[in-house]
Amino acid sequence: MIAAGLQLDMSHHQADVEAASAATAILSVRNVSVYYASMCAVRDVNMDIREHEITAFIGPSGCGKSTVLRCLNRMNDLIDTARVEGSISYHGIDLYDPEVSAVRVRRRIGMVFQKPNPFPKSIYDNVAFGPRLAGVKKKSDLDAVVEKSLRGAALWDEVKNRLRSSGLGLSGGQQQRLCIARTIAVEPEVVLMDEPCSALDPIASARIEDLMQEMKSHYTIVVVTHNMQQAARVSDRTAFFTTEVNSESDRRTGVLVEFGRTRKMFSNPGDERTEQYITGRFG
Repeated sequence: MIAAGLQLDMSHHQADVEAASAATAILSVRNVSVYYASMCAVRDVNMDIREHEITAFIGPSGCGKSTVLRCLNRMNDLIDTARVEGSISYHGIDLYDPEVSAVRVRRRIGMVFQKPNPFPKSIYDNVAFGPRLAGVKKKSDLDAVVEKSLRGAALWDEVKNRLRSSGLGLSGGQQQRLCIARTIAVEPEVVLMDEPCSALDPIASARIEDLMQEMKSHYTIVVVTHNMQQAARVSDRTAFFTTEVNSESDRRTGVLVEFGRTRKMFSNPGDERTEQYITGRFG
């Protein structure tokens, strides 16, 4: 059954990852357009997201960055009026095949949101939430997952003596790292981040950027950011989106202008619109 294909054996998979080239495409986006009711939010997006890389989505507000990001783990399914056309495959499996479970997709492809959103529970229970849902019951197993995840989010040393305290009592930057720990606790392969630093101060943002670099050896990361310097610092590849006026409806629709290696895009972009945006003359 296709859905079963998403329940990848992690031990075998990790061995495969280590043997594979870092440039292996893990997610393939082909001719994707997203509609909210009759409005086309973004159209004709094509890109490959590669394993163990950080891919950044940049562009002005309303250009479809977050919309495309949410397509990658079917978060748009939660919006009644949303409709996704085209295809998105993950390890060759069509994510929108009717037999593929959206819940399983989101377990493999996790998400961290713009505003830190810890549950009103203890630090421990925030991280243990997903594993418990997945059937982990034994306390020693949960303890191990919580410690591993908090270490993976570079938060363990700061909270190890107050795991029973509320996650809401942490600073904004710590809360965002707690949300990252909660996301990686269910062992995803891909982590989507929707402007993870926009609500944080520069020091907390720098910590998250460092963390993303640390995480890259274990996860594939896709990040939406309004901060071009951040994209230039952290990402291996960048997708630049903009908006164009739709001649049929007179509304603006998001389009992918350029996608490629970050270093090249920021030093020698292939499209004049990219250059204008990066140099601050547009958008």
